[in-house]
Amino acid sequence: MTRRRVAVVLAALSLVLTGAAGVVGSAGSAQAAGYRYWSFWDRAGDHWTYATQGPSLARPADGDVQGFRFAVSADSQDASQPRGAASFTVICAGTPARAGTKRVALVLDFGTAADAPGGESPPSPSPRTACARVSPAATTAEALAAVAKPLRYDANALLCAIAGYPEKGCGEQVATAGSADASAGGTTEPPQPTDGTKQPMGQPTTQPEAGDGDSGDSGGGPSLGVYGGAAAVAVLAAAAVWQARRRGSRRNG
Repeated sequence: MTRRRVAVVLAALSLVLTGAAGVVGSAGSAQAAGYRYWSFWDRAGDHWTYATQGPSLARPADGDVQGFRFAVSADSQDASQPRGAASFTVICAGTPARAGTKRVALVLDFGTAADAPGGESPPSPSPRTACARVSPAATTAEALAAVAKPLRYDANALLCAIAGYPEKGCGEQVATAGSADASAGGTTEPPQPTDGTKQPMGQPTTQPEAGDGDSGDSGGGPSLGVYGGAAAVAVLAAAAVWQARRRGSRRNG
């Protein structure tokens, strides 16, 4: 193999490696995608857990504490929790028990300015609390409607706005993952069960990674095929260089 051919092979190797680097960069950009939405939480003891049902399905008991947080996040694993104290005794102190009803303490966290849609700001005060007195069979969505109107939903019954915030948008994708205020301590529960659709009157469940398909690639990085191609070209280039040197030594000998 001539030196000219060796140069051609080395140039091909450079192109493959450059392409691999581009794939790595694209994968990193894809992982930066997030969604702006209201997440739904249950209060268990002294910490929050990501709800396993949408608010239209959840039926809290008298004395339960539930929360909503507006933020930008990729899924439940990096979702921001409601901030502030969340004591049923404090929130419902002015709402005495009444026969034939139940009381549900709600924490409504409108998020930070960094999470707000363009042209909007989180309402004040935030977070705020409310004690909903509802019928014993009422869902969380009904308790929310009793204390935080106006609510807004999209065509798929996804909860888009609480107390009128935000005025526009609903679970839209944004450029950055995660809120300016990360999860306020603790860890979140696994994503809500999903069959590929959104939870009724709830929040988006785990969103597919950009480019998710049948490749079986779970890490979000470049596929093994890219690395394999680069390795193959590297081997060919090394062989070409070895052959060129071998022939040169024979001629000189």
